Amino acid sequence: MKKLLIQILKIVGFLALGVLLLYFAFRGVALNELASTLQKVNFWWIGLSLLFAGISFLIRARRWMLLIEPLGFNPSYINTYHSLMVGYLSNYALPRLGEVTRCVTLGNREKIPVDSLFGTVIIERVTDMLMLMLILVILLISWMEKFGAFFGEQVLQPLEEKLVELFGGTLVFWLMVSAGLVIFVLLIYLLRKRLYRFALVRKIRGIFLGILDGLKTIYRMKRKWEFVLHSVLIWVLYILMTWVVVFALEELSGLTFIDGMFLLVIGGLGMSAPVTAGFGAYHWITSRGLMFVYGFSLETGTAYAILAHESNSLLTILLGAISYMILMFSKKNTKLKTES
Repeated sequence: MKKLLIQILKIVGFLALGVLLLYFAFRGVALNELASTLQKVNFWWIGLSLLFAGISFLIRARRWMLLIEPLGFNPSYINTYHSLMVGYLSNYALPRLGEVTRCVTLGNREKIPVDSLFGTVIIERVTDMLMLMLILVILLISWMEKFGAFFGEQVLQPLEEKLVELFGGTLVFWLMVSAGLVIFVLLIYLLRKRLYRFALVRKIRGIFLGILDGLKTIYRMKRKWEFVLHSVLIWVLYILMTWVVVFALEELSGLTFIDGMFLLVIGGLGMSAPVTAGFGAYHWITSRGLMFVYGFSLETGTAYAILAHESNSLLTILLGAISYMILMFSKKNTKLKTES
């Protein structure tokens, strides 16, 4: 009962934070003008964006299989894909819950150690972060004056101010924090044998070793170039699905592929915020990016954010729900056959 209450409080807390961010995102937006803009949307472009998103899910499932194979397991593509989509669906309950859910789901279906699957997910996250950083570097090189100003004034500067406000900006403070971390790690190392007596510590150690085992898969992977190719394709599809949405709004139809890369990067920053599926954070940073960098009205930027975010969310929820029902139906049939 206590665990259920904690989970409910977490969900309510993240939803409340998302609602607060949505309030800031829509503050100052003329709702009648926003509604007028949305009435002129060309939904064919939204459909094309969703097609690119759907293909990216299929490729992601194949890429995950490549990471799992060096562990000595060969999961079916169907189970891998459905587990991935169920994970994405879980992210709409709690941020980052999907990583755990898809590992547990696939682990149960294919009898794979869940801890090792966590390692493969970490590799995915590191790879995606590197791809996002590469796109950011391309943006800054292509037009430093435009994009550099936005990231500096709207992202880095507020983040720096917040860190200084929370933790202070003195050198002595950060030296004390660093020294404290070193002492903490040293104590754990010196007392490790005594700590292993506790079940919780042994469990954490097991999870850590499983993650390390998963991380080693990148070196044992037989088809490294296929992994790289899939990673590049995924992010090209992400850029395309982000970019084509601009053609749904006449005011934004002049934006180029490079501009689509910019929208993807700032949208990725919004999606990484600790709120459910980036709600509010994505809308705020995307609409302000279109206004700050390109001079579009706040209403136009907000209309784009709604179209891009909500269409992708609906697709993810739909496909995730279908995958969940398929897995449940399959599990029920397997249980009936076993009993009979």
